[in-house]
Amino acid sequence: MDNKASITSLMSAFARAFHYENEKHPVFADTLAEKLITDEEYKMIKNYILGGIDFFAPEKKDKFANDTEAVRYIVNSQLAPTPLCRAAYCEHAIKAAVMTGTEQFVILGAGLDTFALREKDFLQNHKVFEVDHPLTQTDKISRIKRADLEVPNNLKFVGVDFTKDRLSEKLLEAGFDKSKKTFFSWLGVSYYLYFHEIESLLGELKTLGTEGSTLLFDYADADLFAADEKRVKNMLAMVKAGGEEMRSCFDYMSIEKILSDNGFLIYEMLMPHNIQSEIIDPSGSDIKAFEHINYIQSVLK
Repeated sequence: MDNKASITSLMSAFARAFHYENEKHPVFADTLAEKLITDEEYKMIKNYILGGIDFFAPEKKDKFANDTEAVRYIVNSQLAPTPLCRAAYCEHAIKAAVMTGTEQFVILGAGLDTFALREKDFLQNHKVFEVDHPLTQTDKISRIKRADLEVPNNLKFVGVDFTKDRLSEKLLEAGFDKSKKTFFSWLGVSYYLYFHEIESLLGELKTLGTEGSTLLFDYADADLFAADEKRVKNMLAMVKAGGEEMRSCFDYMSIEKILSDNGFLIYEMLMPHNIQSEIIDPSGSDIKAFEHINYIQSVLK
C-alpha cells in the first residue's frame, strides 16, 4: 500500500463495497467502492478479517456456515455501521442543501469517497472540491484511472498538506468561490486530530464559508475511550494497530462551544439511537448503529 491509501480509508471502502454486494437491504449503496480497490487488496482485507475471528468474534468462531457469512457478520457488526450511516446521512443532507441555495461542495479528508463519481448528473451544475493529502490524492487518481472511471469536469482535487499548507489558500487557488453558499463534509477525520487541530480547521472554514453554509461531520462522544462495549474496544485497538490512533472525543457542551466560537450553530445532531431509527431501520437492514459515534450538521451564522 506504500502508505498512499490509509488503512482506515481502505477498510471503509471495503466495508461499503462488501455491504452493498452482499445485502438485500443495504443501508447505503456505494456502487463504485469496489472499483477503487485492487483485487489483491480486496482479498487481503477479507483474509485479514477471517484471520481475526478470534479478535472480532471469538464466541462465534465455529458458527458460520461459510467464509462469506463470517466476513458479512464482522463487516456489518464492526466495520460498516459508521461509514455506511454517515455517508447515507451526508448525501441526503447534501441533496437537501441544494434546495436551499448551496452551490459548491467541499469534501474534507475525501479518501476513497465516491460521491462525485456516482452523482455526476446531480452535481453537473455545482463545483466539488475533494481535499486530502497530495500523496493520497495521487493514489486515488491512479485508482480512478485504473478503474476506467470518468472524472467530472466540475470535480477538483485539492492537495493539502496540513503541516505546511493553508486550506483556504489551496481552495481559492483551485477556484473555490467564497461568495457562494457551500456544503463542507468532514467524515471520519475528527477522531484522529488533536483539539487545537480541530479548532484551527474550524477557524479556516469560518473564513471560507458565506452565511448559511453547512458543515457536517461525525465525532466521538466523551465516553468513547472508557467504553465497555466490545466492538468499541476492538475499533480503538484496530486503528491504533494500523498507526492511526484516535485522539479526540467531546461532550455536547464542548462540541457546541468549539463550533459556536468559530461561527457555527448546531442545526441537527444524531446520536446512535437517532441513527438507528432514522437511517438504519428504514432501510430494512439488521445492522446496529455504532456506540458513542454522533453526527452533527451545523450552519455558519
